[in-house]
Amino acid sequence: MRAINPKAVAAFSPFLLENTDHYCRWRDAKLNRYPIDLADRLVEIDDPRTLRQSEFEALLARCRKTNMAVYIGKTGTDPDPEIPLSIGRRFGVQGLNKNWLADVTGLTSLKVVDDGPRRNYIPYTNRAINWHTDGYYNRASEQIQSLLLHVVQRAASGGENALMDHEIAYILLRERNPDYIRALMAPKTMTIPARIEDGQVARKEEAGPVFSVTASGDLHMRYTIRVNNVIWADDPLTREALAYLEALLNSDSPYIYRGLLQPGMGLVSNNVLHDRAAFTDDAEHTRHYYRARYFDRLAGTGVLE
Repeated sequence: MRAINPKAVAAFSPFLLENTDHYCRWRDAKLNRYPIDLADRLVEIDDPRTLRQSEFEALLARCRKTNMAVYIGKTGTDPDPEIPLSIGRRFGVQGLNKNWLADVTGLTSLKVVDDGPRRNYIPYTNRAINWHTDGYYNRASEQIQSLLLHVVQRAASGGENALMDHEIAYILLRERNPDYIRALMAPKTMTIPARIEDGQVARKEEAGPVFSVTASGDLHMRYTIRVNNVIWADDPLTREALAYLEALLNSDSPYIYRGLLQPGMGLVSNNVLHDRAAFTDDAEHTRHYYRARYFDRLAGTGVLE
């Protein structure tokens, strides 16, 4: 059997501006009966460590449509890291991003930390985190394709998340002005300056696009709404595209899901856009999420599959 050339596969991607016919067919199918209620993203399951085939298929169907699904499990406040790791294995993702602040399991425990290097980074505080995709500062060869969250404990108050399918953001931008996509696909649209630790370069400067097309023809988004430590291409079209995207994310769009995840719940996604509200802990409710980030996309969710 002749090997399939990945570049030949990607050439049919609906996300390439020259593929107008492919895009229109994909867009129409994507928007047809697209769910606009978070309840339609929810799947009740028993235990992620022993996921039933019917439960998996329900999650997969939602991820294929909207790049995300939220499960409601029965594990409660059980802190077993195998809970999210099992979900990852079931979805065929293996390239776990074991970042420098991760746990020994490769997962990251997102909770308030008052000492050590974590205290200097917003995910380990109770402050709000604005819209972003995970790993936007990673090097080009280590982009985050899928993101899993699992809730061990919620905060006493606050900590809600908003979610938006990055493919929907792409559609809305392209329908507004295709040149917005052209600008956001430029190779140096967004630059993250180098991270300096103790006078040494801990992470090199990383420049890249907002939108890119992977070898499988799928869409990847690299984005943060933050203004500090980000250098944007300084041209009128890029500024206009970014302003439109920011206004969209701060709107009451029906494509934005908002909700508070409870213990035992979790998000399975292809690194969709998301944010986090500020929160307050107390003695009984100390917010603790597990985060798993992978270099590969959820199996079975490719746009050309």
